[in-house]
Amino acid sequence: MSATHRLTAPTPGWTATTDVVVVGSGVAGLTVALNVRKAGLRAMVVTKAMLDEGSTRWAQGGIAAALGEGDTPEQHLDDTLVAGAGVCDEEAVRTLVTEGPDAVRRLIATGALFDRGEDGEILLTREGGHHRRRIAHAGGDATGAEISRALVSAVRTDPDIELIEHALVLDLLTDAAGHAAGLTLHVMGEGQRDGVGAVRARAVVLATGGMGQVFSATTNPAVSTGDGVALALRAGAAVTDLEFVQFHPTVLWLGPDAEGQQPLVSEAVRGEGAHLVDADGVRFMLGQHELAELAPRDIVAKAITRRMQEQGAEHMFLDGRHFGAEMWEHRFPTILASCRAHGIDPVTAPIPVAPAAHYASGGIRTDARGRTSVPGLYACGEVACTGVHGANRLASNSLLEGLVFAERIAADLAGRHAAGDLPERTVDVAAARAALPVPLPPSEARAEVQRLMSRGAGVLRSAASMADAAAGLALLAEQARHHVAEEKPADPRVETWEAANLLLVATALVAAAAQREETRGCHWREDFPERDDAHWRRHLITTLAASGDPVSTPEEQ
Repeated sequence: MSATHRLTAPTPGWTATTDVVVVGSGVAGLTVALNVRKAGLRAMVVTKAMLDEGSTRWAQGGIAAALGEGDTPEQHLDDTLVAGAGVCDEEAVRTLVTEGPDAVRRLIATGALFDRGEDGEILLTREGGHHRRRIAHAGGDATGAEISRALVSAVRTDPDIELIEHALVLDLLTDAAGHAAGLTLHVMGEGQRDGVGAVRARAVVLATGGMGQVFSATTNPAVSTGDGVALALRAGAAVTDLEFVQFHPTVLWLGPDAEGQQPLVSEAVRGEGAHLVDADGVRFMLGQHELAELAPRDIVAKAITRRMQEQGAEHMFLDGRHFGAEMWEHRFPTILASCRAHGIDPVTAPIPVAPAAHYASGGIRTDARGRTSVPGLYACGEVACTGVHGANRLASNSLLEGLVFAERIAADLAGRHAAGDLPERTVDVAAARAALPVPLPPSEARAEVQRLMSRGAGVLRSAASMADAAAGLALLAEQARHHVAEEKPADPRVETWEAANLLLVATALVAAAAQREETRGCHWREDFPERDDAHWRRHLITTLAASGDPVSTPEEQ
């Protein structure tokens, strides 16, 4: 299928060629690049900022795998399925938990240094939803930063992996048969490649991370604007489960007007024994779930939100004062420094916390090899929906998913290459030109999208709140079209392209969330408070109609 829509952008002024182009430089993208190189394929990594500035470096808690004595992949599978609230793909989960331990060992062989005890064994902790200690961590609470360091170092020392930093991906290029043949992108700043260009490739791998910036308050970095999902939709690919956005329950509360990326207070703090309390010091998670503060994230986020509503409070508290200074300094140095930088000392005072948008459980629909519905287009990491997470991600499964499915994509590409099924591709220029340009909203639309989504499609949702959000988003799209008709279009540049991506992803998310008339996992409907397995124990698949509007269709049962 050829793309029917594309971002309004100048004609590419330069062209580069490679075998596999990987978009994104987190654990998923860099793992793909390193592994396809081992198969003799040329690789190019395109990343929106610097190589180490994606979401991976912000992951605090760790990476989950059955590495401990007495733990098994089957137990890890059971915990994942429970957290996923009935809509996980069990085979995808089985792949994750069985291939995960060896994938972590290969990551260690690449150079990642995990925290170890005096006996040399990897230290393991617990997080929400896990019945065993199976979270490997590094630097206390800097696991993502250490994994990123190791992979970036490996990539930078491979002269055959080409890097393009500060580049925003725009749209997919295909050949006459509809197979991915490369992409267009815009390079920011000065250098050998400036402005809009094209990368031609035999296959394209999207590892662009999440879309947390669609909400006002999120743990995601500023670059997480849903670029990969938006590109996939415009390219004709199917996305799924967009309504399942996980709100991390314990994000440092910085005040009612705080926007953008907010500091995360890792679930591992609760895993080590910190308590959630209200202003009166009452532990309100007791009796809510057998695991209390270590219940799955959707349950904890809902409980915090409910308590806030009952008490008219803007936040709750996470109390870890009983840890003492030494434990805070050695186990959670990153969180300690972050809190202190904002005037809070968790050694002597409880930490004010509230839920914020954290992780997209849905994304570009893939199979077990990372293949999307567009031939030659792959996806892995947070941008993908492998079926592992279902309606709610189990803590610390994300780094593992990125690792395992990146390795599977690389293996699939290596196999295709060996079989002669990965020939050079010729871009169908006529099809690229025929795709309808998407009118660009002004850069200020980003803040309006975030306001609409936080108010109408946040932790609590209802038909009325989402109808308001949908109407506001539709108005932004109509205004963009009107400005084009009046010959006053927004300038094509990074800010307007990001605004267009956020607007598309937000519209698709609201369309799916409005259709799912039940409460399941991290999708919480005030007007449909119960889970409805008879009608909704299935996925919602979203594609882009010829009009450019997202259309969500329930998967056949």
